[in-house]
Amino acid sequence: MSGAKHWEQDKEATVYVGNIDERATDALIWELMVQAGPVVNVHLPKDRVTQSHQGFGFVEFNGEVDADYAAKIMNGIRLYGKALRVNKASADKQKPLEIGAELFIGNLDAMVDEKVLYDTFSRFGTLIAPPKVARDDNGLSKGYGFVSYSSFEASDDAINNMNGQFLMNKDVSVQYAYKKDGKGERHGDEAERMLAAQAKKHNVTVESQPMPPALLQTPTPASQPPAALPPPAMATGGFDPSMAAGIPPQRPPVGFAPPPVAHRGPPPPFGVNGAAMPPGAGRPNVLPPAPSGLPARPPPSQAGYGSPADFHPGNFRMPPPGFGPPPGNVPPPPPPGFTPGYGR
Repeated sequence: MSGAKHWEQDKEATVYVGNIDERATDALIWELMVQAGPVVNVHLPKDRVTQSHQGFGFVEFNGEVDADYAAKIMNGIRLYGKALRVNKASADKQKPLEIGAELFIGNLDAMVDEKVLYDTFSRFGTLIAPPKVARDDNGLSKGYGFVSYSSFEASDDAINNMNGQFLMNKDVSVQYAYKKDGKGERHGDEAERMLAAQAKKHNVTVESQPMPPALLQTPTPASQPPAALPPPAMATGGFDPSMAAGIPPQRPPVGFAPPPVAHRGPPPPFGVNGAAMPPGAGRPNVLPPAPSGLPARPPPSQAGYGSPADFHPGNFRMPPPGFGPPPGNVPPPPPPGFTPGYGR
C-alpha cells in the first residue's frame, strides 16, 4: 500500500468508501476493491489515540475508468453486515465537511423556535446549518433542538456561556450532541478536533448551508405615528376619552396653539375665542353705540353706581367698600306691626 496522503491522491481515480465496519482493516478493503481493478492506495483515516478508523476511507485505482467501475459494482456490497457506500471522490467534494461541532440544546421552552435559537447562538460563531427544533406531528416543540458550528472554538464558547442559562422561561442545557452511529459517543472528542485541525491546516473550508431569510430578518421598530392631540375639554364637556382608557394624556408640542373652542350655553362676552371687541368695550364709563333706529342712551349717572344705564352683565364689577347711597337718603324703618307681603 502506498504511503501517499489523501490530499495527494488523484481525485478522478479515487473512490470514497463509507459505512465501514470497525472490524475492517486496510488490507481487507484492499482485497475487496482489487476485484474491481488495480488498486494504487488505500487510506482509512485513523484516531491517533485508539488507532481505529473513523468508518470511512479512500481507495485510489490505477485510472479513472477503474474508479468508475468500482463505484458502480461495489456500492451496496455488505461487509460485516453493513452495506458499503462507494462513490467517486470527486463527487464527494461537493458534500460539506462535517467537523462534529454540533450541540444539543435541551429543556427548551415551548415558545422557543428556530429564530430564537439562531438569534441566541449565532453570536458565538458561524452556524453551518439552520438551527433545528424537534417537533411532533402537530408541529409542537418536543423541548430540544440542535445547532451546528463551523469550529470547535465557537461550540465550546456556546457551551461555556449558555449551559444553565435561562432562555425564555427555562434554564437550558447545552452540550455536544450524540453521534449518529448509535454507539453512545458524543461529538467534540479528541479525534474530531484533530481532524478539524488538519482540515484547517490544509485550508479545507467548511461549507455552510444557506440560512432561510426568516432567520436573518432583524425586527425593526415600527414607525411611530404622530402624537395625537388631546381633544378639547369644552368640546367633550370636560371628559377626555384617553383618560378613561388608561392612556396618559399627551403634551402638545412646543409652540402649539389649540384651535378655538366651540362655546355652548349663553353667548360669551366680548373677546372670547378671539371675537373682536366693539369700540369702547372694556373701558370704564364708555358705552357701546346704540342700535340704529333707537334713541340715544342717557349719559352715565353722576351720582354714583345704581343707575340702570350703567349696568352691563359683561362689565359688572363689585362696588368698592363704602360705595352706595349717602347716609341721608336711608328710608325710614317700617311702622310697628307691619309685615311685608301682607299689608297692614
